[in-house]
Amino acid sequence: MTTATTGGAGAVPPVHPGPPVRPRSGRSGRGVTGSRRTVAVAFLLPALVLLGALVVYPIAYSVYRSFLDQAGTGFAGLDNYRKLFTDDTIRTAVKNNLIWVVLAPTVSTALGLIFAVLTERIRWGTAFKLVVFMPMAISMLAAGIIFRLVYDEAPERGVANAVWVGVHDTFAKSAGFPKAHPLPVHPLKAGGGGSFVTETTVRAGVPVLLPLVGVVPEKMPKDAEPARTPAPDGDRITGTAWLDFTRGGGGKPNVVDPKELGLKGIEVEAVRGGKVVATATAGADGSFSLPAAAEGAVLRLPADNFREPYNGVSWLGPSLVTPGIIGSYVWMWAGFAMVLIAAGLAGLPRELLEAARVDGANEWQVFRRITVPLLAPVLAVVLVTLMINVLKVFDLIFIIAPGSSQDDANVLALQLYRSSFGTDADLGVGSAIAVLLLLLVIPVMAFNIRRIRKEGRR
Repeated sequence: MTTATTGGAGAVPPVHPGPPVRPRSGRSGRGVTGSRRTVAVAFLLPALVLLGALVVYPIAYSVYRSFLDQAGTGFAGLDNYRKLFTDDTIRTAVKNNLIWVVLAPTVSTALGLIFAVLTERIRWGTAFKLVVFMPMAISMLAAGIIFRLVYDEAPERGVANAVWVGVHDTFAKSAGFPKAHPLPVHPLKAGGGGSFVTETTVRAGVPVLLPLVGVVPEKMPKDAEPARTPAPDGDRITGTAWLDFTRGGGGKPNVVDPKELGLKGIEVEAVRGGKVVATATAGADGSFSLPAAAEGAVLRLPADNFREPYNGVSWLGPSLVTPGIIGSYVWMWAGFAMVLIAAGLAGLPRELLEAARVDGANEWQVFRRITVPLLAPVLAVVLVTLMINVLKVFDLIFIIAPGSSQDDANVLALQLYRSSFGTDADLGVGSAIAVLLLLLVIPVMAFNIRRIRKEGRR
């Protein structure tokens, strides 16, 4: 084994390092990439001008205007801000905004999480995601019009009340004759509580006539038949309850005319000493029969025969208008939450989930102990984004809430519009509301920025 010596044939000449390369000094005006700073500033200048004109200046002017009076000529101090906490309408808007910030993002994110997890396990998951996400393609204005119709109080027009009334009527029978009543010439009188009773007691063998009016013939039961007076029966109490009205005229009161219909299904009670001793239901021709034990009692048509039909819930009334509008918001934004969470779910390490299942964890434990903690960053993004979004909600309330309950559904963005551009506008108060909205958004934005920086350092 030989070793090469200096100057030998196989020697490698030493490499002497050159002088160190020094970075260019700032005097040349060039940056790291070799571009001049003036060029960089020239490129940034349009964006900076737009940022200043569209963001910085409006914010600064709103703060300045919030300290002026209604006319904008005098200094108002903190009076405009004092109104934010003393005016009942604005206080309602602040309260509703808190409800929106807590409820709407939470429900939307929870539903998005549920949908994203479940759609991984069904065959038609993609189609389901498409259907859930589709409302995002609709503008707030269009969604407001849709839900204004959905929440219509008339069951024949409003889907929500149509479903609610259908469920209610399945378990609670509706009254058949809500506006029926006797005339002064009829042998019936008011019995209290909406009921009607006979003026005299009844006895076997004498048919009882119970005539009523106030029912539109078109609203009568479809299988109602022409009224018939039953034959006298010495062992029973018989009678007829019918609509004492002949279409086209010509009928006589207290007389069963050929064209008059029986009140099918009407309930008849025999009352003696304040107690019901017998009951009967009128047939298709209005006839009914009671046992002889009812002799000496008065007959009563209970109030259940005449109560107003159930027309559902006043979804846009003062008590339910805010939850109702939040429901429309969730309908739109749950799909947005689902798509983002599904994207995060697709990136989860499946080996952790499978390892937990191998160790004996059930699906609920895997979801609660592994899936949700791993999705926490994505859930935070969705939640914060929706919180910022609901602070600006305006369109849905303005479109859905009727004028009678708009004050009850009021939020800060809507009140900002009403104070600035409505009747007797006060731009000072409107600017104060805008500043308050900015102050409410800043903590949420700060949290989001800090979370993004924390994620970037990992």
